[in-house]
Amino acid sequence: MRMKSGWMVLTLALCVSAGQARADGALAAHRAAYNISLATGTGAQAPVSASGLIAYEFRGSRCAGYASNFRQVTVLQKSEGNPISADTKATMFEDGQGRTLQFQVDSSGSDSPTDPIEGKAARSDAGVVSVDLAKPTPQKIDLGSDILFPTQHIAKIIESATAGGSTLQARVFDGSDTGSKIYDTMTVIGKAGAGAAEDASNSEALKGLARWPVTISYFDAAKKDSAAEYILTFDLYENGVSGSLKLDYGAFALAAHLVQIELLPADASCAN
Repeated sequence: MRMKSGWMVLTLALCVSAGQARADGALAAHRAAYNISLATGTGAQAPVSASGLIAYEFRGSRCAGYASNFRQVTVLQKSEGNPISADTKATMFEDGQGRTLQFQVDSSGSDSPTDPIEGKAARSDAGVVSVDLAKPTPQKIDLGSDILFPTQHIAKIIESATAGGSTLQARVFDGSDTGSKIYDTMTVIGKAGAGAAEDASNSEALKGLARWPVTISYFDAAKKDSAAEYILTFDLYENGVSGSLKLDYGAFALAAHLVQIELLPADASCAN
């Protein structure tokens, strides 16, 4: 049983949170932490318990660019044998206009060795994205056009939700997996304010904010008509913060409960 990190969640990733969204489209900084547990598991290969932590920090502005740091530590206990552990660290810098993305991913674990990933993606004037990969193997890769970087993706979801949209399809690149993988994503946006707001009731930073239940399915763009590699479900707040998450990998699902959220000072390099 190989464990994927699902680290886009908080970029998703987790991720999947951005900074504070405002009427002019600016994003502000924040720091969030999530405790991991097992949500569901079916079949002999599914874990019987899970524990861990996701930590995420996002800073920047449109003129200075956006920097994020992510770490996910997960331990899965099977019904027999030793637990499976994984530790993933990722840093990214995305310029404010979505022209470039620098990324570095380091993973270690007990399941299988993983090479570090490091590179830079750039978008041409014609909209074509290419990647200069430094690790694991130096190479240049042309990914094509109509591709979003992580901050762009979250901004598009917030924009669609604010306008009353219910779905969003997008091709997304974040440098994860092999450093060349593209995800076809399908986002389903629920009705604003639907359901309980447990995270908002426990956090002053989220009280009184609009929110939307969001489900994002991630498909390997290289595999046509395949099932989703994982499905991410969470409340997306109007300030861009992701509430408690569910990461569904098919045979099992992890819950990531938001335990801390702190809005950080805005970047002073330009007016937000």
